[in-house]
Amino acid sequence: MNRRRQTADDFHPEVMRLFDQYVHGLIDRRGFLKGAAAFAGSTGAVGLLAALTPNFAAAQQIAPEDARLKTESLTFPSPKGYGEGRGYLARPAGAAGKLPAVLVVHENRGLNPHIEDVTRRLALEGYLAFAPDALFPLGGYPGNEDSARAKFQELDQAKTREDMIAAANWLQAHAESSGRLGVIGFCYGGAIANFLATRLTGLSAAAPFYGSGPALEDVGRIQAELLVVLADNDERVNAGWPAYEAALKQAGVTYTLVRPPGTQHGFNNDTTPRFDEAGAKQAWDAALALFERRLKG
Repeated sequence: MNRRRQTADDFHPEVMRLFDQYVHGLIDRRGFLKGAAAFAGSTGAVGLLAALTPNFAAAQQIAPEDARLKTESLTFPSPKGYGEGRGYLARPAGAAGKLPAVLVVHENRGLNPHIEDVTRRLALEGYLAFAPDALFPLGGYPGNEDSARAKFQELDQAKTREDMIAAANWLQAHAESSGRLGVIGFCYGGAIANFLATRLTGLSAAAPFYGSGPALEDVGRIQAELLVVLADNDERVNAGWPAYEAALKQAGVTYTLVRPPGTQHGFNNDTTPRFDEAGAKQAWDAALALFERRLKG
């Protein structure tokens, strides 16, 4: 018998708040367990953390060896960043002609199996999709989320942002790229998507999912059309939205806001109970519609 998939509603809101702090480095594992013990006891707190930890295998939608796709890991030059970057490239196996390109930017854990899966999903929609790994200069995604978060804190973010710019430019100039470029990012990657929109004049579309906005003084540089995806219950990120929205309006930037009701930060990530099926479908469909219009149209 298949067990019912757990959702955010199965956890006390304070436990979800603690988990959000934990995954963003505001508290450590011990801090989460101590706080969660108030709701489940010491032993139960360990179980809560296990239940909230990503299950990549169960959520995988597209197998890495799917015959409909061509996938590979490639390096790209990044002279202003760490010197060289690496990422995961996916595209339709039988594509005829050049393809519009989409950069996929991960959360604060590097290029994990979930983001590789998201990259394959975009490739099946007809895109040349590339997901750079910010952790490549430190050895790449280590295979463990806790270790990945710890490694992430060691990055020089100024260099990492230059790596992301280099990855976008490399992808746009790729031999199989049509030259039309979009970016989608999640959490940390959402912040990077917002940042790239202020730096890349050739960017046509950006879909930042629950990511912090860019420096407000840079918003006027945005030329891409934006799909801003926010979670309904995400005090940390949403606190910056009113000022960002005001700056977008003042600059005349074309944008759409999607904020599905009842959702938690990370609701598009189907590897954890924070996943919200209806909200994720709404946001994902909106992102695909944006890319269809701006990159293929």
